Parts: sequence; structure tokens; C-alpha cells
Amino acid sequence: MPTRTDLANAIRALSMDAVQQANSGHPGAPMGMADIAEVLWNDFLKHNPGNPDWSNRDRFVLSNGHGSMLLYSLLHLSGYQLSIDEIRNFRQLGSKTPGHPEYGYAPGVETTTGPLGQGLANAVGMALAEKVLAAQFNRGALNIVDHQTYVFLGDGCLMEGISHEAASLAGTLGLGKLVALYDDNNISIDGEVDGWFTDNTPVRFEAYGWHVVADVDGHNPEAIKAAIESARAETSRPSLICCKTVIGKGSPNKQGTAATHGSPLGAEEVAAVREAIGWQHEPFTVPNDVYAGWDASDTGAANEQAWNKLFADYQAEFPELAAEYQRRTNGELPANFAERSAACVVEAQRAADNIASRKASQKALNAFGPMLPELLGGSADLTGSNLTLWDCSSPISAEDAQGNYLYYGVREFGMAAIMNGIALHGGFINYGATFLMFMEYARNAVRMASLMKQQSIFVFTHDSIGLGEDGPTHQPVEQLTALRCTPNLHTWRPCDAVESMAAWRSALLRRNGPAALVFSRQTLNHQPRNDEQLDAISRGGYVLRDSNGAPEAIIIATGSEVGIAVEAAQQLGDKVRVVSMPCAELFEQQDESYRESVLPSDVRNRVAVEAGHGDYWRKFVGLDGKVISIDRFGESAPGGELMKEFGFTSDNVVAALRHML
Repeated sequence: MPTRTDLANAIRALSMDAVQQANSGHPGAPMGMADIAEVLWNDFLKHNPGNPDWSNRDRFVLSNGHGSMLLYSLLHLSGYQLSIDEIRNFRQLGSKTPGHPEYGYAPGVETTTGPLGQGLANAVGMALAEKVLAAQFNRGALNIVDHQTYVFLGDGCLMEGISHEAASLAGTLGLGKLVALYDDNNISIDGEVDGWFTDNTPVRFEAYGWHVVADVDGHNPEAIKAAIESARAETSRPSLICCKTVIGKGSPNKQGTAATHGSPLGAEEVAAVREAIGWQHEPFTVPNDVYAGWDASDTGAANEQAWNKLFADYQAEFPELAAEYQRRTNGELPANFAERSAACVVEAQRAADNIASRKASQKALNAFGPMLPELLGGSADLTGSNLTLWDCSSPISAEDAQGNYLYYGVREFGMAAIMNGIALHGGFINYGATFLMFMEYARNAVRMASLMKQQSIFVFTHDSIGLGEDGPTHQPVEQLTALRCTPNLHTWRPCDAVESMAAWRSALLRRNGPAALVFSRQTLNHQPRNDEQLDAISRGGYVLRDSNGAPEAIIIATGSEVGIAVEAAQQLGDKVRVVSMPCAELFEQQDESYRESVLPSDVRNRVAVEAGHGDYWRKFVGLDGKVISIDRFGESAPGGELMKEFGFTSDNVVAALRHML
């Protein structure tokens, strides 16, 4: 019968062997955290390797994702479909075991981690989703939503500022089913952290309102077990367990040093580890009794079976709620949403509102919100400016989690990464808002949503110099280009209330990636459209105003500049076509014939107009075309004056076109 040490040593052996074979990787964290992982996974973690998507499983997040071989070892050993060949192929092209955990590659990987601190924020989002879903669905003793979220993190995660943003909000919201286990090994890439990280971490987290278990021996299974039991018993606050560990534990010549952090141990040291820990097996060989000691298949199946019985009782008593829970956790929209939401776009065209697109966004929320009980919104302390509250918004608090709106506070990065955790957990479609300028704070989490193909909806208002007097610190210039260059992200900048409604509809219908919805502070005039044009908005770009016959020139515009483009075309008569391009990425995904019908290749007289950086548009206008843009920082003045000052006028567009014609 293998001991706990034997089970933990299987992690150490697989991790060092995989890193050594790849000649690349991070053996130190897996070897140092092996004892903690063994206790958590074998004594506490509720999961089913046979069904990694079971909705009521505990979530496990490896925030210090460079230690990915820890997670891969755990998945392989406990019975997930991750073969020893995949462990051998660690960090190789086409394997399920990339250098950092990647969501969607291997079963059981709950999120993509590696950018430090974001895993912690994702875990906060998962625990938050659990709390809100439980408040919405649990009835009496029938707690169909009842699971923990565990997160491993290291010194690097705690040095990143996002750890403060996420941990602070987690404490405020009383996320009692969140347990963080801190690998306190005093080592980062540059060596011993005493020269750059001397925080009193337990006191810091106590100040956030967390329950803290300090000074746990991370290599003593009984101490680890007692600490986790203490954390699980505390249901009103999140818990931090501070585990004192030795990085690279088991390496006789390198443990406790940065030499084990991000490099293979070397063949001689790997052999020395085998001798030191008594692991007398060939590389990538695990004895059957050790596999048996790790196998969670039967226990996991029993856990899910017990939950299925509970859910059957719930289904019998609350059939409508049960069906709604299944729909939401399966990621399905209401059956009639596509048709009903399309009617909202038609109604917006009929209403012909002249309003700011941020106000149009709020009207879209009021239209779609009643159709979507899974809608979960929020703002980073700009609710009144972003206009993200809708008529049935209800705030979420530590005491009452039944609502659908989160006041994230001034935490743009934390908000975006928490949103990703909510999306990964399932059961919600969530949106979060800030000014477009402060997308920069949230940038890496927006990228991670795109990388993981998650339906996080990022609402960005105050979209240009048109916001006015707040000045260049708040006026975005290069941000639209950065968003549009992010793979798998749909960036919408609508020109009026109709395109705003269509943008929201597209983001809500999309299930394989995020959207950035970019809205104005200033009023935008309604644009007339026929039914064909209305349908074409969903294709990302379309002919809004056409010429009489073949066009001699084309103006491409987005957002507030579409109105300017239309005015310019009217001044020039019937020679000019105006193309509204609210989502260029979607337009580029259309078939060639459609793109050619909108932007005929033989029309080389083209002008693009957008109050943002111009380089993105040069691929649409060509070498002979012109881009009217702003490629410098703005100024503090009323928005209308700034638009004139920087050339965003119909007269300037007319002058550019007359020069071509």
C-alpha cells in the first residue's frame, strides 16, 4: 500500500522527467507543492475524471501556471483522459500538455494560466458564480449548487497588483467557498524574494476580510489536512492557507534555490532525486499500486451519482427551475432568443432615436435583459457613466447574492479576469464596463478571454476625443487598434442606436469568444436603413448610403464618424458610397463575394474616417486611399470643438474626396 509520500513522489518524478525530456519547463513548483496537492486531491477535491464537465464539481485552478506539470501529473494520475504519452510530449507541438495550462487542451484544465495573478482572479470569478447560482437555484435542503473553488498560487501571483484587486473584492463579497493555498517558498526567478517581496501576507489578507491559516508546514500531510478542514469550516469568508514549502523538494543539490524554478534539473540531478526520494522506477513509469492510490474514477462517479439523485428530487419538486438550470449550465440560450432579439433591432430602427450610443446600449440591456435570466452585469465604478444598470438590475452583496449586478469598484483588470472566471464556471452571460481608455488596465484579461474562447462581454464607453473636457488621459487613440488586432475578439463601434442594439445581439449570440462593445458619450444621429441594410449589420460592414450606379469613391466609417461620412457624401451628390463598418473582424470573415459587393476592388478612391489611430484602416483603403484619423494625443476641450480641431468634419472628408476625384 503506497504511503502519502509515495503518492506525492509520483508527481515529483513525472514532473522532473517531463521537464528533463522537453529540456524546458519549471520543475520546482510541482516538486515543492506535491504534498499539498496530494492531500487536496485525495482527501477533499470533489470531481469526476469520467465527466470533467459535471456542473457541481469543485474547481481547481493552478494560478502559478508555470508549474503546469503539477496539474498534468494530477490529471493523469487521478484518471482523466491524459495519457502517459501526453506527459512524455510535454511542451511539444500538438500535445495536450503545453508549457502553461491551456483551457480546452486537456480535460480537467479549468482555465488558462501563466500570466501570474490572473488564475487567482479567475478563481474569484468561479467562486462568485457558484455563490450567485446557488442563491438563484437552491431551495431548502436541495442544494444542487454546492461546490468549492481551490486555487494554488505563488509569490509571483501575490506580487502582481491584480491579486490585490481580486482578493479585496472576494473578501467584500464573502466568498466562503474559495480556498487559496499559497506556496510560500521564498523563491522567484531572480532568487530569494527577500530583496523585493517582504509583505506580511497573512496580515494583508486578514485586512481584506479573509480567514487566514498561517505557517502551515507544506510537507506535513496532517498539518495540510487540518488547514484545509479549517478553511472549509469557515463559510462566510474566503480562506488563505499559507504553506511553507521548499521549492524543488527532493532535489539534493538544488532544492530551495532558484535553480529549480525554470530549468531542467539535469540528468545527474534527476538521478540524484530518484535516489534521495527512493523512486526506483524508470522515467515515466508509475507502479500500479501508486496509480490505484491516486485513481479517483470510482469516487468521482459516486459523487456525481449522489448529485444526480439529489437533482432528480429537485427536478420532481421544481421542474421549471431544473430545466432552467440545465439550460444555463449547458450554455444554451432561450429557445426563442434569436427571433425575439432580431425584433428588437427592427424596433430600434423604427424608433429612430438620436442618442449617445452608451444610452442606446442601456436601451439594449432593457430590451434583452428580460429575455436572459443568466445576464450578469457590472462596472468598474463607472455605472452612472457607462449606463450599465438596466430596469431589473439588482446588486449582489455578501449577504444577498440573488442579484444580477456587480459593483466591481475601481478594479478594471480584476473585473475583466473575474468575468473570465464567471464565464468559465458557466451558468451566466456576463458583461463588465469601464471607459475605453481604461481597457489598457484590463488588456491582458481581454486577451485571455479571446485565447480561451470565452463569452465575456466588455463594454467600453467614452470612445474618442469626442468625450471632451477630461482630456488626453481619458481620450482613447490607439485602443481600438489594439482591440481589433486581438485574435478572436469582435470589436464593435456602432454609429447609432440601431447598430448598438445589433452589436449587443451579436455579442449575446456568440458562444465561442468575447466581444468589445465600444460606445460614445456624445449624441449620434439615427441613420435610415431598409430591411436589407438592417440584416447586413450582423455581417460587420455594409453599404449604408449608396451611389447612383457604380461608385466613384467609397467612404468607410465607424461610430460617430458615420454621420460625418453621410454628410460628406450628400455634399458630393450621387458619386459616393458610404460603408458603415461597426465590426471589421466580422466583415473580414464574410465570403469574398459579399466583401466585394461592399468594397469593390476596382474602386480605388477610398477614404476611411475614424477618431482613433489610423493604421488599422490602411488595409481597407489601399496605397492610394486616405485615412482621416488621430495619430497623436488629444486635448482638454468640449468634444465638438475637438472633433473640428482634429479634422473630423464633413468638409474635411469632402476635401479629401475631391482631391481624389
